[in-house]
Amino acid sequence: MGVIVMKIDLIISADDIKKGKVIDKSVVVIDMLRATSVIVTAMNNGCDEVIPVVTIEEALSIADKDREKYILGGERKALKIEGFDCSNSPLEYTSQVVANKTLIITTSNGTRAIKGSEGARNILIGALINAKAVAEKLIKLNNDIVIINAGTYGQFSIDDFICSGYIIDCILKEKQFELTDIAKTAHYLYNKSPNLEFIKSASHFKRIEELKLQEDLKYCCKRDIIGRVPEYKEGRIRLFDNLSE
Repeated sequence: MGVIVMKIDLIISADDIKKGKVIDKSVVVIDMLRATSVIVTAMNNGCDEVIPVVTIEEALSIADKDREKYILGGERKALKIEGFDCSNSPLEYTSQVVANKTLIITTSNGTRAIKGSEGARNILIGALINAKAVAEKLIKLNNDIVIINAGTYGQFSIDDFICSGYIIDCILKEKQFELTDIAKTAHYLYNKSPNLEFIKSASHFKRIEELKLQEDLKYCCKRDIIGRVPEYKEGRIRLFDNLSE
C-alpha cells in the first residue's frame, strides 16, 4: 500500500464556508486582524473560556445572566460596541481583565467563521501570534486540514491569506501534505513576502491604521509569541491539554 498523503485546503472568507468542505476535517479559523488574536491572547492570559456569538443581542443576553462572570468583547466596523467591556484590541485582554472570567465575543467576521465551521472534527483558533503551535497541533491530528480565513465582510483578505501561508510553510517543513491550488497560492504568496510587508497593503490593515491602532497591528503581526492553541467545541473555546483526536 502507498503512503496516504493528507490534504490542505483553504476557504477565503466566512461567507464561502460550505459544510461539505469542513465535515470531519481539522479546521483552523484565522482572523488575525483581530478576533482570533484576541481569543488566543485572552486564553493565554488566564481566561476560563470564550463563547463566540454572531449577534450583539445574543452576547448581551448571555452576559446579563451573570455580569461578574462574563466579559463582553468585540466590534462592529472595527469599533467597540456600545455597552461592551472591551473592544477588539488584543492589548485590552490582560490577565487583570480576563483571568478566571468567561469572554463573550462577537465580531464582524471572526465569530461568523468559527460558528460556520461547526461539523468539523476539530476547530482550532489561529493567528500569526500562535501560528507555529497551530501547525504542530495540526500535524499531530493527522487529518485533512481546512484553513478558514474569516476575510472582511465576505471578501478576500490579504492578512488572513498570508497568515495561512505561514502556517502551511510551518507544516510542510515537518510533514508532506497535498495542497489544493488555493493553499499552494497562499504558501507561494507568503514565500514572496516572508517579512510580512505585503500584509500592510490589506484594506483591513489600512482601516485599523486609520483608527490609529498601530500598536494592535504591531502585536497581531508578531509571529509565534504564544505557544498555545485554543479549540472550539460545543459552543465554547477552551485550552485542552490534549486536542480531540
